[in-house]
Amino acid sequence: MLNRFSRRRFVAAALAGVVGLGALGACGSGSGDEESSGPVKLRFLSLAWQKESLQANKDLVAKWNAEHADIQVEYVQGDWNSVHDQLLTSFEGGDAPDIVHYEASSIGEFSKQGYLADVSGLLSDDFKGQIDKGIWDTATFDGKVTGVPFLLESQVVIANKKLLDAAGIAVPPADGGWTWDEFQANAQKLTGPGKYGVAWALKSPTNRVLNLALNFDGKYFYTDGGRTEVRVGDAEKEIPKRIHDMLYASKTASPEALGMSGADTLPGFFAGKYAMLPGSVSLRQQMVEQAPADFEWVTLPPVRGISANQAANPQTLSVSADSKHQKQAAQFLEYFLNPSNMAALAKGDWLVPTGRQANEELVKATTGKQGWDVAADSAKDLTVAPFQMVDGYPEWKLKYATPALQQYFADKITLDQLGTQLVDGGKQVLR
Repeated sequence: MLNRFSRRRFVAAALAGVVGLGALGACGSGSGDEESSGPVKLRFLSLAWQKESLQANKDLVAKWNAEHADIQVEYVQGDWNSVHDQLLTSFEGGDAPDIVHYEASSIGEFSKQGYLADVSGLLSDDFKGQIDKGIWDTATFDGKVTGVPFLLESQVVIANKKLLDAAGIAVPPADGGWTWDEFQANAQKLTGPGKYGVAWALKSPTNRVLNLALNFDGKYFYTDGGRTEVRVGDAEKEIPKRIHDMLYASKTASPEALGMSGADTLPGFFAGKYAMLPGSVSLRQQMVEQAPADFEWVTLPPVRGISANQAANPQTLSVSADSKHQKQAAQFLEYFLNPSNMAALAKGDWLVPTGRQANEELVKATTGKQGWDVAADSAKDLTVAPFQMVDGYPEWKLKYATPALQQYFADKITLDQLGTQLVDGGKQVLR
């Protein structure tokens, strides 16, 4: 599958255009003097890009402004492709936006450099209580909460309903996903001449593997005495081995899907070549938009190991440390992310809201159709993963983990050789 955030960044360039440095640099109301009169003015840099999400963002800002004459928010359109460098420039220049939309895995760098405010003391206990601690942890750095997590992306399974029915396989309830053993057994039932039970789109395998590794408490990164190292034990080997077994032992997974993104697998899925597609919860949007009229599909809950835990990398909203109006910015955030509004934002992006009440409202509004019941229920199993807190992870992923996993899934190296390459790569990067 084309990674949700990668796909988002690619499409966003076409939809939103590139925000110039001048435009972003003008965002910071906190870099100048306090206004002597008139309303407080806040600049909100949003990275919304899907049509429904864009409209929801703009409508909420307009509604806030109509109801709060003393605090006015200016909506500034950002771009996922270029926002990192633009923010770095604006933070260094002291003219950053008051409110910044980004993602948990990317704000750590800015947080550690002191560019983002600790919002833990600015938000009400009721608001904070709506979001689980494990989700807050993804936006907590050096003890400071520098982002408000609001949209999540879980890994689910999209399945061909007619093929499930033909194989006598019942659709599990939203809160009762299959175990890995059951998933593999059902993939076997769905495999036959010219068709496979599963298509694993593993063009970019590392995040997927480390994400699902939490099903078996696989951490990969271990910190002891202030030093972090990569370890590959039985827990870490579970997911790679199970996927490899499906490819080469039971032959229930299509080998041709290995180099594909999730979108690449859709023609084969619609044609009945693959019965199940493990992938992002956002893949449901493409089902709605692209599936043939007579095609019946269903969203299956996340597969479980010893747990259904997955890594969470939520989209976040942060307040600039240089903003002169942090209290007012926090007021806006609580309004913008109240349960009803958060549910609307999640629906527009086909993602999962972090707030418990927002999830309930989303399921009620959609009656759970199009997999929204499964999406909402999956939020409870999303939490911070060790790799998300490691500064050297991007380099390890690019130079060592991705090539090694690709070799393993292509059956060119053994499981033990995979482990050795991952550990050795960690030694190079985490020195």
